[in-house]
Amino acid sequence: ASGQPRIGRKRHAVSAHHFWPEASSRWLGSFLSGHLAALILVYSFIWLSSMTRSACDHLDLRSFLQTTAGGTLPSVVQASLLGLAEASVHIARLAAQNGIGQAALGDVTGAENADGDDQKALDVMADQLIEQALRNTGLHAYLSEEREAAVCLSADADLICACDPLDGSSNIDTNLTIGTIFSIYPRSGDNLLRPGREQLAAGFFAYGPQTALILTCGAGTFAFCLDDTGTYRQMDWQVAIPKTTSEFAINAANQRHWSDRTRHYIDQLLAGSDGVRAKNFNMRWAGSLVADSWRILRRGGVFLYPEDSRDGYQAGRLRLVYEANPISFLIEQAGGAATDGKQHIMDITPDHLHQRIPLIFGSADEVERYKNI
Repeated sequence: ASGQPRIGRKRHAVSAHHFWPEASSRWLGSFLSGHLAALILVYSFIWLSSMTRSACDHLDLRSFLQTTAGGTLPSVVQASLLGLAEASVHIARLAAQNGIGQAALGDVTGAENADGDDQKALDVMADQLIEQALRNTGLHAYLSEEREAAVCLSADADLICACDPLDGSSNIDTNLTIGTIFSIYPRSGDNLLRPGREQLAAGFFAYGPQTALILTCGAGTFAFCLDDTGTYRQMDWQVAIPKTTSEFAINAANQRHWSDRTRHYIDQLLAGSDGVRAKNFNMRWAGSLVADSWRILRRGGVFLYPEDSRDGYQAGRLRLVYEANPISFLIEQAGGAATDGKQHIMDITPDHLHQRIPLIFGSADEVERYKNI
């Protein structure tokens, strides 16, 4: 009867397994996973190919020196810059492997350089690599922070390369940016020390997240990045320092030793919007000249390493020939300014190879403010 329950019949729920067995599900998952992986590989290959083509579209350092640098750059300067670039690749590789399968490169060797600073293992290696790279470039002499006197390379040649082989070596073990600073200029007879205005080329290599080169040959400042093939290529970056800034770099731990001028200037910046400057400033300090220089070249700022009252610091601390001069050349060519507090750095004639000097550089308005206090 219609009103009685139906005995013996079961109502079956419709399951996907009736139409798609478990084996088929596994097959589909494997199929989709395999194709997804293949698609990822294809797109990765396309992306990497486009990146490689993009990198190759950027002018390499050799071509830059032959063309953009004016085409009239002396062949000895070109060869020297390419030699320095070659040495920098080896230095960068050494720094990247610090602590792996070799002596710690940040360890003090027990020796001192010509200026009385403790030498680190990488200081010595970098100096040797650079001397070797410059041997057959046609230079007259190599001047180094790590050497007491000039290394003669070719008695009849006319050009000098002055170099800080490893700037910021106290940062070797802290995984912060270190670098190589260099300057190329002509000698005058037996006089190997010339004012910075006579520099033909200057720059620095930075060994950090990128291995990079900042370079001037007297017609602007340019940036290069080391690619995967070991070639320096020009970066998409017009190096230009803004005239004004809201950043400064100084080692504030030395405040008690500062001159009245330095203390007065920094007090104005620290007062921020409540003070006479009526705007806030931020302080940045990397403890590496190349790192602080890179930041200022990239976005502006003012760097101060002034003289102070400590023994050995009364005349400043940074070296004129192979630190202050090349950095000042880069900064001025990028639209900034550099001074010792009294005059332009590059107008100073060096007294001796390891002469120390105060150095203030960066955005022109701030450098001028400091100079006029």
